[in-house]
Amino acid sequence: MRAGSLALRLFVSATVVSVAVLAITGFALHEVYRAAVERAFDQRLDVYLKTIVADVANSPSGTMPEPTTLGDPLFNFPISGWYWQITRTDGPAAQVKTSRSLPEGKLPLLFERQGDADVSGLREAYADGPSGQRLRIVERVVDLGEDGRYAVAVAADAGEIAEEVAGFDQALLVTLAVLGCAFLLTLVFQVLFGLRPLKRMLAALHEVRTGRADRIEGAYPVELAPLAAEVNALIDTNREIVERARTHVGNLAHALKTPISVLQNEAARAGEADAALGAKVTAQAQIMKDQVAHHLERARMAARASVVTTVEEVEPIVARIAATLAKVHRAKGVAVEVEVAGGLRFRGERQDLEEILGNLVDNGCKWARSLVEIAVAPVPGGAGERDYFEITIDDDGPGLTPEQQTEALKRGKRLDETQPGSGLGLSIVSELVGLYSGRLAFDRSPFGGLRCVVRLPAA
Repeated sequence: MRAGSLALRLFVSATVVSVAVLAITGFALHEVYRAAVERAFDQRLDVYLKTIVADVANSPSGTMPEPTTLGDPLFNFPISGWYWQITRTDGPAAQVKTSRSLPEGKLPLLFERQGDADVSGLREAYADGPSGQRLRIVERVVDLGEDGRYAVAVAADAGEIAEEVAGFDQALLVTLAVLGCAFLLTLVFQVLFGLRPLKRMLAALHEVRTGRADRIEGAYPVELAPLAAEVNALIDTNREIVERARTHVGNLAHALKTPISVLQNEAARAGEADAALGAKVTAQAQIMKDQVAHHLERARMAARASVVTTVEEVEPIVARIAATLAKVHRAKGVAVEVEVAGGLRFRGERQDLEEILGNLVDNGCKWARSLVEIAVAPVPGGAGERDYFEITIDDDGPGLTPEQQTEALKRGKRLDETQPGSGLGLSIVSELVGLYSGRLAFDRSPFGGLRCVVRLPAA
């Protein structure tokens, strides 16, 4: 899951949603359990409260009641955390009776702090007790008419509620953490499994791009099947465009070849009567022929390079070109040496690589005194970038100045009229290399002549 990837975006978004859902669920369960614990605790206190209320109702008139039937020794131990309190509220001064566990101080009166009680006449609240205890208090007001009006309260240490809730929270946290880890593992599996068809499609496109396959094959999910079909249709359409362009180029070549040949033949005949006119027409016809050849070749190259799905081994092509040109220039005594890294493959048409090599090596052989050296080595690309390979051609000829190197790439430019050629070779090489997004550069050879460096895409 690299930065910016679809897998990472899906994982992060699903993780955020899962964490939010787990957090909300945990908070809701905590609140529900805390309310249930409070309710159970209040019911426990209410049992004691009802017992005390019964004792109050049965006490002799005019006396403060003394509960005797609670049966819990905690109400007798000082500062035990369990207390009861009876307060007569209808006299000129409040009369208070408390449990032995509350030797000093008294509990707050909830009916003075809160509004109406619930439907059962009960009030509940938290309050601070003696020694800084946090108490849970339940209170009920009992009106006995002429016998008096009493506020009866029972309180207990709320630490039991906190301990109970804390234990539940700890178990809940562990449970949610385990559940969250399970969710994360499930998310990873779902993302990787769900995006696997995309990886297969990427691999299939790579096979098409490198020339190992003609189309995207295989079954894909319904969401990706239309995309695969559209890509295959695009590949077919581009192939048709290339074939149509090749056909048009061939037709144009045949259509122009005959008229130019007729002009040259007529110029040769006219030369018998008017040598100057014949020579001029012949020269202009040759220029027309060269220009037509150049533009036809350029159109052919553009058509081929627009959709490249073929891959060619580099080593045999270099070896064949080197052997052929060594034979052509054998009379001059030029040796052609070759050093090619193994396993290199050119992502393009064989005839394009042959034309690039043929022009450059032929120029090297024309100008070399005794040696032309060809070296081919890989140039790995960076992360996510295309790989290339470089062809370096060195000769021991006179070389070119920087100004001559610039002039050499101009169409039809010949630096030495004594050498055969039309001056279109290097220009065609430069344009062909550019169509493959490559690079052509000149430098000084270590042998003293010219160094040509060509960078082309590797498969």
